[in-house]
This record gives sequence, structure tokens and C-alpha cells, in this order.
Amino acid sequence: MATAEHSLSLQELLPPVHRRRTRIGLVSGGLGTYWPQFPGLLPQLKESAAYVAERLGQLGADVTDVGFISDAEEGAVAAEELRRADCDLIVLFLTTYLTSSMVLPIARRSHTPVLVVDLQPSERMDHATFDTGAWLAYCAQCSVPEVGNVFRRGGIPFRSVSGWLRQESAWRRIEQWIRAAHVRAALRHARHGLMGHLYPGMLDVSTDLTLLPTTFGSHVEVLEFDDLRHRVEQVTEAETRDRMALARQVFTLDDSVADEDFAWGAKVSVGLDRLVEDFGLDTLAYYHRGLDGELHERLGAGMILGASLLTARGVPAAGEYELRTSVAQLVSQSVGAGGSFTEIQALDFEDGVVEMGHDGPAHLAVSARDPLLRGLGVYHGKRGWGVSVEFDVRHGPVTLLGLGQDADGGLSFITSEGTVVPGPLLEIGNTTSRVDFGRDPGEWVDAWSATGVGHHWSLAVGSHGADFRAAASLLGIDHREV
Repeated sequence: MATAEHSLSLQELLPPVHRRRTRIGLVSGGLGTYWPQFPGLLPQLKESAAYVAERLGQLGADVTDVGFISDAEEGAVAAEELRRADCDLIVLFLTTYLTSSMVLPIARRSHTPVLVVDLQPSERMDHATFDTGAWLAYCAQCSVPEVGNVFRRGGIPFRSVSGWLRQESAWRRIEQWIRAAHVRAALRHARHGLMGHLYPGMLDVSTDLTLLPTTFGSHVEVLEFDDLRHRVEQVTEAETRDRMALARQVFTLDDSVADEDFAWGAKVSVGLDRLVEDFGLDTLAYYHRGLDGELHERLGAGMILGASLLTARGVPAAGEYELRTSVAQLVSQSVGAGGSFTEIQALDFEDGVVEMGHDGPAHLAVSARDPLLRGLGVYHGKRGWGVSVEFDVRHGPVTLLGLGQDADGGLSFITSEGTVVPGPLLEIGNTTSRVDFGRDPGEWVDAWSATGVGHHWSLAVGSHGADFRAAASLLGIDHREV
């Protein structure tokens, strides 16, 4: 068996695709009536606001700080600034009591989800020495129920994090909402490529293409396999050799890989990169049945190498025309958790685990070892042959994320957390994992299937159920958990 030649890291070999950064709006405020009464209060509150702005700036987003508001008129000005900023999430930092009339316009006019944050200066007041002015720096939570009531009456989703300024557990909750904003940012501006046609008979995979733009703001670009064929035909021998060299650095090549199939997969990979660049794609779902080795069949069969490399660079790819799963992979990736195309393979009742995996493109970031390229003479359930990617998912916590579609057409995030554990794995050119959900595997399958998830989903490393729940809240869709 040939080994991979790793002289550079995976991120250096496969630099990520750059996208529009997440935009966080920040407005801080308190009731201006207090300032002439307690001259030292406003400078103290502005110091806290500066600290919040600094912490938010460390979370991988562009922060638009519109400053400190003291009355309803200033709140209206801030609302207009934030509307123009086109934010993915607005953080409303309550530094002391303020009236709801100061902040309602921010939520209504911006058409952006709002997170209300109340962080008092320290864990507790010094009751023996505090006067009224010192106490007022600690009473922002007084207005949190007021804002919650007015938001509810206005039909505005209410979210809040209350704590103290340097309380790391509170900041972990805030960071969860920022990760959710990364998801909203990715989906609002995503361009989803959909190439080929539905795998015959997979009714659960069928998706109403209007739902993605109306629910998330995404665009679906419908592609032909001829769009790929044209670009593959233009790939030179030198470019193919370079891609093969790159693959040897990323993958371990099994002895079963035929040189001709390897070269074809590398050529298709270069063509795929051009397809993604030319159409500005953020995801790609594809399938083509083909017949008797014709060119389109060979293109479909030759995509696994290139699709896996694209997924590693941040452009999730899914076979079997799985548009919704490619979206779920993009969501998983947006919270830094990878996201690999997955389905159930079998149940192990002796060890109490669900065996999962899939043939086709995989997310290399979730691999427990150097990913393997294996040659396959047949792809089960599909026409064609060539090279496939194989590895086992690294052990530890994982989160499944499926994108469900209901009878009313609504989309939902469906999640389940488990732990990948060691044990025997198939060696058939698939990504594989053994997931322990802490219950009888048959009972888990029944509960998971009852959610309407469909038979494919994204497998993400780490515990991210809370992140996906928060993202569903920002996106205005249901969240279901098993």
C-alpha cells in the first residue's frame, strides 16, 4: 500500500475558499435620565461596552458598533445605521435600565435577529459601600423582561444572555449565538449547485427548490453534466499530473487504485474546481445514472476525489442529488465542525452502536487517519467505477444534522448527539463510524426516523446540538432533537 506524502498540513495543501464574513451589529445603551444625576455612571458603562465590543471582535466576524444610545431618538438613528449594515445578528447590550421604546425600532427596522445581552460589571454588588449610582450599573436585567414582553407583543423572537462582564460561561452562551450567526451568514448568501437529476425513486431526497431562497435567501444554480464535461475536456495533462501529485500528498493510495482511474479522477477534480469557480458555488449536489460507460456516466463516477477535495476546502459536495444534505454540510462547516455525507450502514446490537457512513465525497477534516483512496470495480447501487475515499471518523463526540422538509413545505434542523467509539469497520471505500447514542440502537433508529429527517445527513465532529438549535432560531425554522 502506498503512503501519503505529508510535507504540508491539510489546510496548507487545500486552502479554504474565502466567503463574505459574518457581520455582527452592536449597540449599547442605557437611560439618559441617569447621566446628569450620577456623573460617574456613563463613563463606567461605556468601559463595559468597549469590553463587549473587543470580545465580539475576537469571534471571527466583522463588528459594526453603532455606539451608545441614551434615548429613543438615538435608538432610531442606531436602527437606521444597523439596517444599512446588513448584519447577520445584532447584539443589543443593556448596560443599565433603559426603556423598550429605545430598542424596539432596532429590531423592527433592521429585519435582523437580535440578541439581548445583560452583563453586570461583576459577580455581585458591594452592598455596604454602593450608592444609587453604583447600583444602577448592575440593574440592566430590570429591562430584560420589559424588552422580552414588547418583542413578544410585536411578534419578534426574543433571545437573551444575562450574566456578568467577565463570566466565561455567559460568554460561551454569547459565542454560541455568534456561531449561529455564522450559519445564517453562510445560508443567506449561499449559491447551491444542483447538477444532474434525482436518484430514481428517492422521494425523500426531492426538494422544492423555491424553499431555499424563500427560507434562507440562498440561490440554487441548476447545472447540467455538460457544464462539467466542457470544463473537464479543457484540462491539460500537466494539470492532471499536478492534481495527482496533490492527491498523493493528501491521501494514502491503496494498491487497488488503477492508474487510469486515478488520472481520470484527478482530471475531473480540476474540472470541478473550475465549475465551482465559474458559477460561484458554495455547495454542490449531483447525480447521473448513465449507461454502458458513456461519458456522463464516467464523469459521475469520477467525481469522488474532486468532490472530497472541494469539501475539504469548504465547498461541501454530496452525491445522489442530495441538495438538503449539502446545505446541512455547509451549516456544519460554518460552526467549524466539518460535516461529512452520511447514512446508516448497519446496527451492532452487541456493542450498542449505530454504524454510519457513505460512499462518495467525504469531509477529510473528520478523518481519524490519513484518508485512503481505494479502487472500486463497481459502485453499489450506481453505474460506473473508479476511485473512492475511505476513512474512519475520529473518535469522540459527534453531532448529526439533517435538513428535514415537512408536509407544509417547511424546513427544519434535526439533530442528534453521540460518540464515535472504536470497533470493527468495513473496508469498502466508504467513510465509516460507530456511533454510540447511549441507548438501544434500534430504538434510536425509530426515534430518528420519526423526525422526518430523510436517509442522508451531515456528520459533524464535536457537540454542536445547541449551536444548531440557536441557528434554527435565527433562521426562523423548527429544530428537533433525538
